[in-house]
Amino acid sequence: MNRFVSPLFRLIDRVSPPETVSAHCDIPCGIYDPHAAQIAALTVLRMNQLIAALEMGGNDKAAMDKYANSLSRYVKAKEEHAELCKKEIDILWHDYFRPEHLEKHPDLHTKVWMANKLASRNKQNVDTAAAEELLGAVRDIAQIFWETKGVATRVAGSNQAVGGELVYVA
Repeated sequence: MNRFVSPLFRLIDRVSPPETVSAHCDIPCGIYDPHAAQIAALTVLRMNQLIAALEMGGNDKAAMDKYANSLSRYVKAKEEHAELCKKEIDILWHDYFRPEHLEKHPDLHTKVWMANKLASRNKQNVDTAAAEELLGAVRDIAQIFWETKGVATRVAGSNQAVGGELVYVA
């Protein structure tokens, strides 16, 4: 039987290749950390700053190409990191937070929902104020996350050119 089934599956895979899927970890692995969401939000803020500081430079083709290249790269990075921020927040929401966390933090659902909406807004627009709001929203979620684990935290500067503050384990 196996002699017949295995070649059949290989043929099906060639005709219709299986879709690649990914997941954080549905074992669950128990390894969760809001740091990646914070760094993603910080990157969104930095890309907004770089876009705002971008100057046209001139009317010649080389200057326009340089401007277009920089702008498109900044926008791409901004959108990718806004999406990554959403993914990391969703992992915490779906895989880590439990009903007892919601009992202690009844506004957690709204905070997660608003952070995801802010990440989407940052994908759609170049808006430094929205990027700063996103960073603050993710910081709030990070503080709640660590509190649920009984871990002391501190809020401090990111030590990056962008500025901004992040939640660190104390």
